[in-house]
Amino acid sequence: MNANPIKTRMEHDSMGTLAVPAAALYGAQTQRAVDNFPVSGQRLPVAFIRALLLVKQAAALANLRLKQLPPNLGHSITDACQRLLAMGDAELMTHFPVDVFQTGSGTSSNMNANEVVATLAGAALGEPVSPNDHVNAGQSSNDVIPSALHVSAALQLHQHLLPALDHLVLATRLKANSVHRFVKTGRTHLMDAMPVRMSQALEGWAQQIEAGTRHLRALMPALQGLAQGGTAVGTGVNAHPQFARSFADELSVLTQVDFRPADNYFAAMGSQDTAVAVSGQLKALAVSLMKIANDLRWMNSGPLAGLGEIELEALQPGSSIMPGKVNPVIPEATAMVAAQVIGNDAAITIAGQSGNFELNVMLPLVAHNLLGSIELLANVSRLLADKAIASFTVNEARLQEALSRNPILVTALNPLIGYAKAAEIAKQAYREGRPILDVADEQTDLGRERLAQLLDPETLTGPG
Repeated sequence: MNANPIKTRMEHDSMGTLAVPAAALYGAQTQRAVDNFPVSGQRLPVAFIRALLLVKQAAALANLRLKQLPPNLGHSITDACQRLLAMGDAELMTHFPVDVFQTGSGTSSNMNANEVVATLAGAALGEPVSPNDHVNAGQSSNDVIPSALHVSAALQLHQHLLPALDHLVLATRLKANSVHRFVKTGRTHLMDAMPVRMSQALEGWAQQIEAGTRHLRALMPALQGLAQGGTAVGTGVNAHPQFARSFADELSVLTQVDFRPADNYFAAMGSQDTAVAVSGQLKALAVSLMKIANDLRWMNSGPLAGLGEIELEALQPGSSIMPGKVNPVIPEATAMVAAQVIGNDAAITIAGQSGNFELNVMLPLVAHNLLGSIELLANVSRLLADKAIASFTVNEARLQEALSRNPILVTALNPLIGYAKAAEIAKQAYREGRPILDVADEQTDLGRERLAQLLDPETLTGPG
């Protein structure tokens, strides 16, 4: 027997009466969702809940401007939203207990927000505030949840991921400048190839991330178009004709991001094409990060039996049984993030197909995975920049040792002695384990001094 039973109060909704924890700010519809969906224990991300509250605040401000709510009611609602937004994440989320895997429209989460705001607003006002008639005035879950999804994604990109990616590009370019003098063996198919400068490899990484960032920024205007104003099915029933424009203006002031009504509410509510596109670009960035992480792991491998070209910053012991072992933990974490983002995208792709007539019915899943991918990529990009790329050191002796024995340098002699003769020299140098310069000196009449110039790794990396 439970010695300390939870105290409850009785709440009513259109389906009847049920018990709700006495201290809860939410009401009957939220409690029904808690009871109905004990699925994962995962809640929608805090960024989504904060965006949902911003939507409620902007809606109340728009309804005040359009005289759809009495001033006392409208101001009590906006004040309640502001109080919630001022809470710390942990405190805020105690009021939003609904599982991610709920009704596909996210109605449970919309009503959760309506009930919490109404409770706070009513307590401050000293009279009841209706979750449906007042907090949800001019709105439907069917336009609120797609709007909150776009708002949360746009804000998280603007405030977190895009700055993190810019930081990663800058850190990579600064590192490229600092290691420009180092020349290393290039590799194709993981096999020795012509030499490259360390800076050239890093500039390639920076360009990958920069291009991905540019493509992501290009999607921001689509995210800034909102379904709000479409209400139930896209026709705008029960909303003031100027509500959508007024709402977008108020939200833009609150967030300092330029939001606007969607070009077409039926597309904005019946599909999640923009979210699918954003997720696809997040996946592309994840693929880029996976490539960079794996390059770092290979270059760091060893230190004795691997490539050993660089040494990553030692961050923690690498083994519970092998003393002295240090592992490339940041690139490994990056690779795992990349794998998770790719998986999130697969789920979003499937969810994006669930636009049945006038509404997509996997909205909470899309929000959860999209915001999860943004957060993971933002966090790991900064780690990769600061604790792997910016801080690695170069093993110049190892680079020079490999270059001096690289038979592929003979490629530079192709125009002078032909491919077949060059291949013969390369094979002999590899077979005998001798420097390519020595073998080429024996097998051609070009002279050692000229050969040294032709086979100089620095010259072979191009001008500069």
